[in-house]
Amino acid sequence: MKVLLSGPGAFGIKHLDGIKQIDGVEVVSLVGRTLEKTEAVARDYGIGHVSTDLEQALAETEAEAVILCTPTQQHASEAVLCMKAGKHVQVEIPLADSWEDAEAVLKAQQETGKICMVGHTRRFNPSHQWVHRKVEQGELNLQQMDVQTYFFRRENINAKGEPRSWTDHLLWHHAAHTVDLFAYQAGSPVVEANAIQGPVHPQLGIAMDMSIQMKAANGAICTLSLSFNNDGPLGTFFRYICDKGTYIARYDDLVDGREQAIDVSTVDVSMNGIELQDREFFAAIAEGREPNSSVASVLPCYGVLRDLERQLES
Repeated sequence: MKVLLSGPGAFGIKHLDGIKQIDGVEVVSLVGRTLEKTEAVARDYGIGHVSTDLEQALAETEAEAVILCTPTQQHASEAVLCMKAGKHVQVEIPLADSWEDAEAVLKAQQETGKICMVGHTRRFNPSHQWVHRKVEQGELNLQQMDVQTYFFRRENINAKGEPRSWTDHLLWHHAAHTVDLFAYQAGSPVVEANAIQGPVHPQLGIAMDMSIQMKAANGAICTLSLSFNNDGPLGTFFRYICDKGTYIARYDDLVDGREQAIDVSTVDVSMNGIELQDREFFAAIAEGREPNSSVASVLPCYGVLRDLERQLES
């Protein structure tokens, strides 16, 4: 399977590393904002074609699938472009930064029949998969999720500490992970959601602190705290409070409420959530089926984000 990857930044590199572990997949084209950087990454990963123009690269290569790791504001339009060019597409989270754009991607997927998957990685991390299976099998019932998403980003930099050409967003990007995961793990849609935010940064134009509460139809609740101001342990930490135990997930690792490690090494074929996400994308293409975290399955998350944004604006 021939793949084009657009966006050789911090997350694009994670995908390239994951794809190296997957048999039968070849990245044939790399698209980036600057030619020199894109060529350097392409050399490191043995990619023969580079471009700074996605539309041109789609026409020049035989890629049947595209992975988009570009700035958030480009996700929706580029996903539509790829599908209309006859390509299956995986677009990194978030799908869009507006409800209208999210709907437009779903419409393009339905019109073209192409697979469109969104990078909601938490569905694939072995730690979260372990909890999900226990809930599905009736061994656990989720009562509450307590989630902390903390970064120290008072300047516009990416996960590698490099300057960004775009501005990240707590609501449309980082909250999207938890809003989707909460409904997915509870097995029940979000029916109530509330948000408050701190002051807007004078240069970045975004709120640097945010708090979100949610309730699912089955009664489970979620509290999410987000900050770009946190100068401490960084990342996202998920506490699952269930009827039969408490579990804390830190990306691909899982411990119980007393910090005793739980072996999740046999949950899937890898301990790398990004690799597992990519495996699902390629398998869905090969098998002609809807992938986990398809655009249709994650769209309700973006409806919740739309409602929260309206609350914050009012």
